[in-house]
Amino acid sequence: MPVNIEPELGIPLTDEVKGVDLPDRVEALDNTVNKLEEEGVDTTPDAIDEEVAATLLTAYAQDPDTTSKQVTNKRAATLTPPSIKLANAIIKEFNHSVVESSMQLRHLVTNKLIIESDSPDAKTRMRALELLGKISDVGLFTEKSEVTITHQTTDDIKEKLRAKLAKIVNPEEEVEDAVVLDGEPLDVDSILGGFDDD
Repeated sequence: MPVNIEPELGIPLTDEVKGVDLPDRVEALDNTVNKLEEEGVDTTPDAIDEEVAATLLTAYAQDPDTTSKQVTNKRAATLTPPSIKLANAIIKEFNHSVVESSMQLRHLVTNKLIIESDSPDAKTRMRALELLGKISDVGLFTEKSEVTITHQTTDDIKEKLRAKLAKIVNPEEEVEDAVVLDGEPLDVDSILGGFDDD
């Protein structure tokens, strides 16, 4: 049995995909530009394309969330293919260079520590060896903390809680020990004089 479908006319299509980060949007646009490039579209950037890409990425570096929200589908459609390719290349190069420089820095620090481990000063040598041992790949001096979890039944916990509450409500009275004085008894009559019974 065939199903008849009637389209509803006059319903506006939403133009916006919410929450797309600028690097993701630029990468998707760059994929489209790559397809256009295969069909012969020229993607050689000029000075204006370079300025547009630089302005866009500078704004993103200063405030990623706001810039990502401001680059809507309509605004992204105004970007030229060369500016899109250039922006995507800059984003990829920036991400790649951060990873590359952190690896280079890690190697530099490790190499400097190896050099310092041959120092004639014993304190410097020991500190360098300690830091080399703390490198995550080596892991000789990693500090570990253990957490012991004691499982108790709810009845045990209730009993302990009742005992603590009973101590708070009915505190034990502290009894002071008597103070014992050493010495001989005093004869009050001889010291003060005798009193007549009259």
